[in-house]
Amino acid sequence: MRIFCLLLFFSASATALETRPWPLPAPVNSAQPNLSVASDGQLLLSWIERLDRGGHRLRMASFDGKGQWSETRQVAAGQRWFVNWADFPAVQALPDGSLWAHTLEKRSDATYAYDVILRRSADGGRTWSKPMAAHDDGTASEHGFVTLLPWSKTELALAWLDGRNTVTSKGQGNSHGHGGEHGGAMMSLRAAVFDGRMHKRNEWQIDASTCDCCQTDSALGADGPLLVYRDRTQDEIRDIYLTRYDGKRWTSPLRVHADNWKMPACPVNGPAVAARGQHVWVAWYTGTNDQPSVRIAHSADGGRHFGPMRMVANGDVQGRVDVAADASGAWLLWMSETAGKQSLWLARYSADLKTELSRKKISDITGSGRGTGVPRLQLSHGVAHVAWTEIIDGKPGLRGLTVSP
Repeated sequence: MRIFCLLLFFSASATALETRPWPLPAPVNSAQPNLSVASDGQLLLSWIERLDRGGHRLRMASFDGKGQWSETRQVAAGQRWFVNWADFPAVQALPDGSLWAHTLEKRSDATYAYDVILRRSADGGRTWSKPMAAHDDGTASEHGFVTLLPWSKTELALAWLDGRNTVTSKGQGNSHGHGGEHGGAMMSLRAAVFDGRMHKRNEWQIDASTCDCCQTDSALGADGPLLVYRDRTQDEIRDIYLTRYDGKRWTSPLRVHADNWKMPACPVNGPAVAARGQHVWVAWYTGTNDQPSVRIAHSADGGRHFGPMRMVANGDVQGRVDVAADASGAWLLWMSETAGKQSLWLARYSADLKTELSRKKISDITGSGRGTGVPRLQLSHGVAHVAWTEIIDGKPGLRGLTVSP
């Protein structure tokens, strides 16, 4: 029998973590939660609901520093959405008070032919603009795994995995971008900026060959926006890379750590990034050497260089990581699964990652496999907020916790 272990690193200064239930305003048949933080510290929760009459809708609510939920509002609804446990919508607030949201909507009957659709609200989510595609390539290919980021007071940036180069000679995307069937190339990473009138100001191809279906993530550092993603080389090495916008261009992608994970298919397990001033933390999952593990690395110079990675946990880990930062350092969330039972873990580290401040299994999860989705973590008013999907009596629902030192 193969024995797995979690690597635990505790210090004399370790502090306990206190967890409390965080009731969420989403009904039964809700899934794919996402969290973001507005400039005033309010949390924005979004989720997808399956409709009894068929189709889906995206809803959202905000949570203020007094512990109150706003009225729940509908962002959009549709019959031809692409709904997936790992590729899900988001809502992002800009400093001017506007809200932006993206959904994934089918372009054709091909399984992975879907578009990234943007909407904007200028009245707190009461009404939303007409939908608009974030890209204009017009191909029936995969576009998804989006991250949204404030670019300025009034402008939104987003990055996504783009399948336009994977289109075959028949005009359809190949089998989820895995390889170059009929001359199709690789999945790419692209980014764009939209102004308050939803006009596209810039668009870039950042990397021409990326992993096909791993989440991307972004953060705003002292020197500008940061993007992280899983790369894909010709030799099928799928390590984590970071790029920075230096005010003029996106920098050449930097490998965060040389895991040298050779993987012939997408693990559907993307990285996460957090930034505070010049400090940047990247967390990720890897299966290198046939040993699943969760890792984290730190940069003290805005993402230009990274120190040695720190092993967080290995063995029975599923990854699905998220990371956040405050004055004390980094908070890291991940999932594990032992004998078919999933659990959520949270750890805190000093800024330089040399000291583990806290570690705790914060919850067991009802459900297993992909149905429980990707848990989300955000910090607001000194408290960590966690949201995830559970499956109870065959139906999905959202659950939340707050965690404090």
